[in-house]
Amino acid sequence: MKTVMIGVAGGTGSGKSTFTNRLKEEFGDRITVIYHDNYYRRRDDLTLEERIKLNYDHPDAFETELLAEHLGALKRGEQVQCPVYDFTVYNRSDRTVTVKPSDVVIVEGILVLSDSRLRDMLDIKIYVEADADERILRRVIRDVKERGRDVEGIARQYLSTVKPMHYVYVEPTKSLADIVINSGKNDVAFDIIKVKIQALLNGG
Repeated sequence: MKTVMIGVAGGTGSGKSTFTNRLKEEFGDRITVIYHDNYYRRRDDLTLEERIKLNYDHPDAFETELLAEHLGALKRGEQVQCPVYDFTVYNRSDRTVTVKPSDVVIVEGILVLSDSRLRDMLDIKIYVEADADERILRRVIRDVKERGRDVEGIARQYLSTVKPMHYVYVEPTKSLADIVINSGKNDVAFDIIKVKIQALLNGG
């Protein structure tokens, strides 16, 4: 049986994780999720203060070539050592996580559809969009709760890099998606993707 690869892209706070988690709950252990965020480049050459100022929403911030290599290995039925990014120190940690091949691999991230190497491996390309106000509010809540950030720092990063990079690099990839959904909670879109995944798993 072939490995079905799905890309879930969209702006920060758009609902990518919500949609991905719903698929994971539906298919259970048959789905493995890999986050593009874990492939931010290691920057031991910079101080914390310098790393904080980096543009993390530009394609060059990611070691996408490693992600492409890992996805290729998973397609061949090989396990990989996925890096783990530490958002509290703005750098890749020393830990890795063993990811084993599975029936379905979901690759989630804002720029998953921007790189042709990734797109060429994807069987289904999904773009999740949401109103800009909703996205920034979700980002604030997430970054404060999960990443130990303060509101002032979040706002500064959003205005200086996140917002402009969204319009330059993220939103244009919407035209490259097979399906665009307006919410991670869209039941119709979820049912369509669920049926498509099942068909691909069955060889359709």
